[in-house]
Amino acid sequence: MSTIKWGIIGCGNVTELKSGQAYNKIADSNLVAVMRRDAEKAADYAHRHNVGKWYSDADELMDDPEVNAVSIATPPSSHLDYVKRAIKKGLNIYVEKPVTRNAAEAMEMAEAVRASGAKLTVAHYRRALPMFLHVKTLIDLQVIGDIRTVQIRMWQNREPRVPSYPGTNWRLDPEVSGGGYFHDLAPHQLDLMLYFFGEPEEYKGYSQNQANTSPADDNVSGYIVFKNKVVVNGSWSFNVAESETVDSCEIIGTKGRITFPFFGAFVTCKTEEGEETINFTHPMHIQQPMIEKIVGYFKGDLPNPCTIDEAVVLMKIIDAFTIK
Repeated sequence: MSTIKWGIIGCGNVTELKSGQAYNKIADSNLVAVMRRDAEKAADYAHRHNVGKWYSDADELMDDPEVNAVSIATPPSSHLDYVKRAIKKGLNIYVEKPVTRNAAEAMEMAEAVRASGAKLTVAHYRRALPMFLHVKTLIDLQVIGDIRTVQIRMWQNREPRVPSYPGTNWRLDPEVSGGGYFHDLAPHQLDLMLYFFGEPEEYKGYSQNQANTSPADDNVSGYIVFKNKVVVNGSWSFNVAESETVDSCEIIGTKGRITFPFFGAFVTCKTEEGEETINFTHPMHIQQPMIEKIVGYFKGDLPNPCTIDEAVVLMKIIDAFTIK
C-alpha cells in the first residue's frame, strides 16, 4: 500500500483543525472523502477543505474503491459498529477517543481486530507530541530519580474551557458518550500515565453527580498503582468556581519533580541542581504527529503507536473510576 487514502466518518468540529487538514500534509497520505449524516454539512466541509467526495452514508464512503483507510470521528456510541463494518470491508482504521463507551465494548472491538488481523489505531495523539515525549524522556532518564507519586488535577467550571465545542451536549449524555466530561477529557491524561509508567496492577475510584445539571457525573476521583510501584492519584471536577479551575500534573521523584498541564504547552523540571521550564508550541493540527506514525504503521514501516489492547486497559480504568 503506497498511499493511504483516507475517508473521514463524522467530519464534525473535532476534525476541522485538529486532524482533517493534516491528512493532506503528510507524505503518502491523502484525504479523498468525508461523510456526515447531514448531507449539507458534509458538502460544506468537503468544499471548504478541497475534498473531492462527500457522503451522507457511512457505508457508501467505506465502499468507495479509492478509500483504503477510515478515520472514525463520531461520538463514542457508534465507534464499535463503525469499526466492525470497516473491518468487514478490509479497511485500515483510526478511531477517536474514548475508543468506546466502556470496557466491554472495547474488549469486543479488540476481539474483532484480533480475529480479522485488521490494522487499528486509537487516537491517543498526545503520545506523539514533542511536549509529552520530553516528559517521557525525563522519566526514562531518571532525571528526578525514582518516581514515587503522581498527582493529577483537572478542575473545570460547568462548561470546561478545554476543549470547547459549542452545541455538543452529547458529551453529557452517558448513553452516547459513556459518561460526561470525564469520559471526554480523562482519556488524554490516563493514557499518558499508561504510556509513561507501563502496566497497572490495581486501580479503583469513585464518581458522583454533585450538581445534577446533567445525567452525567461531574466529580470523579481514583488511583492507579503500577507494577513498577508508581502511584497515580487523580481528581476531576466539572462544577467548581471559575477562579478555581486547574489543569495540572505533578510527577514527584526522589530527586525532584516534573510539572505540566495536559492542555497547556510547558514542562517544568525541578531538581536539586535547579529548575528549568521549557515552553512548547503544539502543531497547528495537533493530531498530525500521530497521524504520521499511523500512516507509517498502515504502510508496514512502523509499529502501531496506540493499540486497541492498550485502549482496553484504559477503558477498564475509566469503568473502575465511574461504574458504581
